[in-house]
Amino acid sequence: MKKEITRRNFVNRTIGASAGVFVLPALTGFTKQERTKGIKPLIITSHTNDTGQKAIETGWEILKNGGSAVDAVEKAANIIELDAEDTSVGYGGLPNENGVVQLDSSFMDGKTYSAGAVACLENIKTPSSVARIVMQHTDHVLLVGAGALQFAKAWGFQEENLLTEKARKIWLRWKEELSPTDDWGVPEHLQNLKKNESYWHDFPDIEHHYGTTNVLAIDMNGDIAGCTTTSGLSFKINGRVGDSPIIGAGLYVDNEVGAAGATGRGEDVIKSCASYYIVLKMKEGRTPQQACEDALQMIVDRYRKVNPDFFPGEKFVAINKYGDLGCATMKGNRKPQMSVRVDKGFSRYDGKIAFEGK
Repeated sequence: MKKEITRRNFVNRTIGASAGVFVLPALTGFTKQERTKGIKPLIITSHTNDTGQKAIETGWEILKNGGSAVDAVEKAANIIELDAEDTSVGYGGLPNENGVVQLDSSFMDGKTYSAGAVACLENIKTPSSVARIVMQHTDHVLLVGAGALQFAKAWGFQEENLLTEKARKIWLRWKEELSPTDDWGVPEHLQNLKKNESYWHDFPDIEHHYGTTNVLAIDMNGDIAGCTTTSGLSFKINGRVGDSPIIGAGLYVDNEVGAAGATGRGEDVIKSCASYYIVLKMKEGRTPQQACEDALQMIVDRYRKVNPDFFPGEKFVAINKYGDLGCATMKGNRKPQMSVRVDKGFSRYDGKIAFEGK
C-alpha cells in the first residue's frame, strides 16, 4: 500500500553507523582531565552517512599534518557538496519551486573574526569555497544571486548544471502532487488508477526536505573554523534564503569559546540567532551539549503564547575550545548524531532529543 504523501513531510535521511564505528555518548565519553587539557585537532560534521565520514577523514588529513582549521573545513565541506546522491547539499540538491538549484553557504574563521557567505548561488557546485573567498578577499560578508555568481566566476569557478536526474525526478513528482486542481500529473480519467511512472516509486520518502551540513574544526594551534552549506528547503519560493548563509544564525565561531552550526527549517534559526546564542551560552559556562539544548528551549519559549504545541524541526551541533561536543534536535524518534574525528579515531556522537515524544 502506497504511503500517503503530504507537502510537509519531513524526512530524516541520516544513515546509521556503519560496521566498525563506535558511538560516543553525550559529553563525548572523554575523561574530564582529557577535556580540560584540550583536545586538538578535532573536526566534526552534522552529516553522519558514509560521505560525512569521508569528509571529515579528508579534513583530518589536513589537521594531523599541521594544516589550518579553515583548510580542513573547506575540503571536508567540498566532499559533501560534490556528492550527487545527497539531495540536501550542493550538487544534487533539490531545487526550488521552479526546478532551479540555489545554494547557500557561510564560512567563519575564529582566529581572525572574519566571515563570508553566499546565498541563492546557482551553477556552482562548491558554495562553501566561494564563501571562503568572500571571507578572505573582500570586506563584505554576504553576496547573493547573480552578484555571487559573477564573483565566483571572477575567481575561476566554472558554471555547471546542478540539477541531477535524481533531483529532477523528485521535483517533477512534487509538481504532480502539488495540487489536485492544476494540470500537472496524469490525465483526469486516470488519476484514481495506479501510477506507473518509474520516478513515482523510486523516491517514496522524499517530499519537503530541508537538510544542511555543518563542518566545525579545531587545528593544532587551537584555532577554530566552521562552515554551513545547503541547497535549502526543497521546492522553496524562488529567491528564498534560509539560515545557513546568515552569520549568527546558521553558523557562528569564536576562537575564545567555540563554534556552533544549525540545520533544519531555517526561519526559526534566523529569528533566534541560534548559533550565536549557543556560543554565547558556552561563553557563560554551559557545555556545548547544554548550550544546544538551551537554544532549542529558547525557540520553543518564543512560541508559547502563540502556539504552545509548535516544535520546529531544528538540529544544532557545537564544539568548545576544549574539545567538548554537543548535538541536539527539537523532536523525533531517533537521537541526533554527528560524525567526529580526533586522534583516537572516527566516531559518531549521540546527542539528545530536547522534546522527546512531542
